[in-house]
Amino acid sequence: MSKFGRILFIFTVALLSCKRSQEAAYDFPQIVAKDTLRVITLNTSTSYFIYRDQEMGYHYEMIKSFADEHGLELKIIVAQNSSALTRMLRDNIGDVVAYGVPVENARKDPVLYCGLSEISHQVLVQRAEPNDTILQDVTELIGKDVYVLRDSKYEQRMNNLNQELGGGLRLKYADKDTLVVEDLIRMVSGGDIKYTVADEHVARLNHTYFRNINVDLKVSFDQRTSWVVRKDTPVLADSLNAWFSRANRAPHYLRLTKRYFEEAKGFHSDNQSTFATMFAPGQISPWDKYFKQYGKQFGVDWRLLASVSYHESTFDPDGQSWAGAGGLMGLMPATAAVLGLTGNDIFVPETNIKAGAEYLKKLIGMFSSIENETERIKMALASYNGGIGHIADARALAEKYEADKNVWEGNVEKYVLLKRLEQYYKDPVCKAGYFRGDETAEYVRDVISRWQAYKEKVK
Repeated sequence: MSKFGRILFIFTVALLSCKRSQEAAYDFPQIVAKDTLRVITLNTSTSYFIYRDQEMGYHYEMIKSFADEHGLELKIIVAQNSSALTRMLRDNIGDVVAYGVPVENARKDPVLYCGLSEISHQVLVQRAEPNDTILQDVTELIGKDVYVLRDSKYEQRMNNLNQELGGGLRLKYADKDTLVVEDLIRMVSGGDIKYTVADEHVARLNHTYFRNINVDLKVSFDQRTSWVVRKDTPVLADSLNAWFSRANRAPHYLRLTKRYFEEAKGFHSDNQSTFATMFAPGQISPWDKYFKQYGKQFGVDWRLLASVSYHESTFDPDGQSWAGAGGLMGLMPATAAVLGLTGNDIFVPETNIKAGAEYLKKLIGMFSSIENETERIKMALASYNGGIGHIADARALAEKYEADKNVWEGNVEKYVLLKRLEQYYKDPVCKAGYFRGDETAEYVRDVISRWQAYKEKVK
């Protein structure tokens, strides 16, 4: 081949290679054309989880806000662990990692940092009851027992801090393989241990469950985290940055931040004490006629409906939970819509009770294979509170580990509580992922107890 021929050949190959590269490009315009944004995230209490059969999570709701703005459907892809996030992104399994990836060396990293960007650090978690002394400085940790999980980043940080302090910090280990950092925070709240350490966002979220803890003392340097995309999707990165520059000043962003990291979890209402105590002797609530009417219509003990309503709303028809469950029976908006409620119907006492009674009856019916009626009701109540998906997972786990999937206490309840641990919620028999089950276990226990009390009081 002549010299000219070789040059022409090289030029042609380069031109074709460039053309193929352009055709292979998959950036934001192509994502919009396909109407779907593939999102890689983790199944955790702050990023993405399913609660009452509804997708939730701080990072999930933020990326959904971006997708909604651009008319995109979300395809959620849950990674096995944090180290898999960027690998899955590089392998083109998803378009964006909607999770806080540590920003280390932006010039060398094979990703673009964009979208939701935050500064966080580790904090000391300590109890804050009236007689407790709140530590104000890390030097006050000298001589104190601080509990951490072995081989965790918190152990590493406390060892480094101990060296910085010149020694004296007593590091204690919680070695059970059935513990996570949120369990240690619960132990601090309950007075079982004095101190532990957690990431600020995890500590703040848990403070919304345990109001008697203090999470103000910083024990590490700041760490910037951010969502990431591949370097070959700069238009997507620019779009996420432009969106976040608007979103982080918008009321929706502030409400979302407050909802997950400030607002107490559980039902909240300005009228709780009024509605819980205003009924006359012989009555359970101001809404007894509706409980009786729709309890009879759907074949559910009206006193059970009243007990559910008390625990959902303390009989306040206008209240709303942190997760959006509203009205007397605490119906999630999606559930209410399926049951035919639209707009403010959810806050109308009669329509709310009717829908709640119908929904509870349907849930009880889903467990028709369970012979014992009380056990059917317990499973239904657990599903009402936590979502049918998590209870189905817990029953599958119970069956796998040779417990009784048709008995709640000590069996299905046990695996509901264990679904906070990776080895359980990532088990192949589970479909609904991470679940914080202590609220559901307490809910079933309290609703059943109040129902029994109502049956003794009112015939």
